[in-house]
Amino acid sequence: MNQYLDVNPEVAQAIAQGRPVVALESTIISHGMPYPQNVETALAVEKIIREAGAVPATIAILGGRLKAGLTAEEIEYLGKQGQKVTKASRRDLSALVARGADGATTVTTTMMIAHMAGIKIFATGGIGGVHRGAETTMDISADLEELGQTDVMVVCAGAKAILDLPLTLEYLETHGVPVLGYQTEELPAFYTRTSGLSVDYRVDTPQELAQILKTHHQLGLKGGILVTNPIPAEYSMDAAEINAVIDQAIAEANQLGIHGKETTPFLLAKVKEITGGDSLQANIRLVFNNARLAAQTAVAYSEL
Repeated sequence: MNQYLDVNPEVAQAIAQGRPVVALESTIISHGMPYPQNVETALAVEKIIREAGAVPATIAILGGRLKAGLTAEEIEYLGKQGQKVTKASRRDLSALVARGADGATTVTTTMMIAHMAGIKIFATGGIGGVHRGAETTMDISADLEELGQTDVMVVCAGAKAILDLPLTLEYLETHGVPVLGYQTEELPAFYTRTSGLSVDYRVDTPQELAQILKTHHQLGLKGGILVTNPIPAEYSMDAAEINAVIDQAIAEANQLGIHGKETTPFLLAKVKEITGGDSLQANIRLVFNNARLAAQTAVAYSEL
C-alpha cells in the first residue's frame, strides 16, 4: 500500500472482500459547478452507486494525503472551497503531497489513486482529449496518456465536445486503448448522443463490459479501457446548437490567451453561460447515467 494513501474503511473492506466499488473524481465538485449544487450532485452520484449495489469511492487529495473514499464532510469541504483547491493532474501530485496541500482529482489522478487502492472501475462525466488546434499548440490532455498506461475501466459520456474528437480517437488508438460504445456504435459527444465517429466495439450489457475487463486482466494487458455511454436521449442537446456555442467559447478563450489546464474549466463555464445553464443540467444527468452503468458493471465484475 502506498505510504501516502488513505483508503476509507468501508471502501477498504469492500475491496478486501471482492465486493463492487466505483471510483469518482473530485474536480467536478471543486471546479465543475457552484456550491451547494456541487455537493448535492456529488452526494446524489454516490447514492445512485449505492442503490445499484456498489460502494462509491470519491477520490481527492486532502492535506497531502491521497484519499480513496471521502466522507460527506470531506465532500462538503471540497464543495465550499471550490476553485481554491488545485485542479490536480499527474504533474501536480508530488508537489501537493510534499506540501500537505489539497487537490481535486482529474480523470488522470483519479485513475492513478483508484489503481493504487485496487479499484478497477471509475465513473466520470467526460474525458479530456486532444484540443482543437493541437497540431500547433500541442494541447493534449494527460487523461489520454493515463488511459494508455493505468489499468482502470473508465465509464464516461465520450470525450468533451469542446475537443477535437477525431484526433482524440486517433490518439487513443495509438496508445492501444479500446473504446467501447455502450449500446451504441458511435462515439457519444458528451452533450449529444452521437458524433458521426465509430467506436471500436459495441457492448450491450454490463455483464459483457465486466467480462471484457476480466479478460483484459487475465491477458495481463497494460492500460485502461474506455466505455462511452451516451447521455440519455431526453437530456441530449441539439448538436448544431451546442457546436455553435462551443465555437464561440473557443474563440473567446483564444482572444483571452487562455491555455493549458485552465482551458477546459473556462470553456465549460462559458458554454454554461451561453446556454443559460442547460449544458450544466445535461452534464449532471450524464454523470448520473455513467455512475449507474459503472456500478452495474462493478457488480457484474464481482460476480465473475
